Amino acid sequence: MKIAVIEGDGIGKEVIPAAVDVLNAVNLDFESVPVEVGSGKWERTGLAMDDADLELMRSCDCILFGAITTPNDPNYQSVLLRIRQELDLYANIRPFRPLGITMDIPYHPLEPFDIIIVRENTEGLYAGIEDVTQNRACSTRVVTRKGCLRIAKTACKLAKGRGNSITIVHKANILKSCGFFRELCIEVANENSVCYNEMLVDAMAYSLVLNPERYDVVVTTNLFGDILSDLCAALVGSLGLCPSANIGDKYALFEPVHGSAPDIAGKGIANPLAAILSVKMMLEWAGEFEKAGLVQSAVDDVLHKGLRTADLGGSASTNDIAKAIVEYIRSVQ
Repeated sequence: MKIAVIEGDGIGKEVIPAAVDVLNAVNLDFESVPVEVGSGKWERTGLAMDDADLELMRSCDCILFGAITTPNDPNYQSVLLRIRQELDLYANIRPFRPLGITMDIPYHPLEPFDIIIVRENTEGLYAGIEDVTQNRACSTRVVTRKGCLRIAKTACKLAKGRGNSITIVHKANILKSCGFFRELCIEVANENSVCYNEMLVDAMAYSLVLNPERYDVVVTTNLFGDILSDLCAALVGSLGLCPSANIGDKYALFEPVHGSAPDIAGKGIANPLAAILSVKMMLEWAGEFEKAGLVQSAVDDVLHKGLRTADLGGSASTNDIAKAIVEYIRSVQ
């Protein structure tokens, strides 16, 4: 398997090497193809990513992505949004479940939960159609039939392997584009004999805080999915525990949900588990289920032994966690 490896900026340069170490530990037969993109490249060359970088990604089977710092410059184009659109990575899959050791974090639900947010990833307010003048700014929200149908089908496919139920999250009482999304999701659910319920996005945020255990597969539009994901990360205990996959029909990109965290970059204290669990999702996507299970077992073992980075109330370094994960994998192979 050929993997484009993008460390990016900030803590991406620390957590992605840890994730690659885990790929090596499970003895995956892969070729690592480094691709430099991000604000560091933008500062040097004026381009955060060029066409050659995209072609290099297209030559690979999938992408392991760290994090990108977005400079405060109106001319800067988001690297990740462009990758998602150019490679048509239309489904952002974000799983959230407590890992069994985070109950002493300041707020944590009393009941266990296991939620997958299925977020439309190429349209909505992130379509990049914007106009800014001195007196007004306008962002166009794009919601297409094609985009709605394929994200709804993705959610229903996931639901078939779980509780056969989806929650459609929208704001159809205000936005006609949300009504369009809602209707098409219901149509797909009915066609696939998947049970559904629906929630307004503001009510969903309220309900997730109080009763996350009520939800299984949640399907929603781009912006809403982005916001609700961070809420769910807080319920899990840290963004540093949350992986994600960006899936298209031809390509896939795997990344931690967290950002580049420039405030802690270079200190060696970033939590690498989100990146490592993103590797687990990559292995599942590639059909390497035994190796994926090994990664999950290693993460569970390390956390249950009390090894934690600062975001989880501990003092372990990035390297401490990565080393312990690798040692566990090698000890059981």
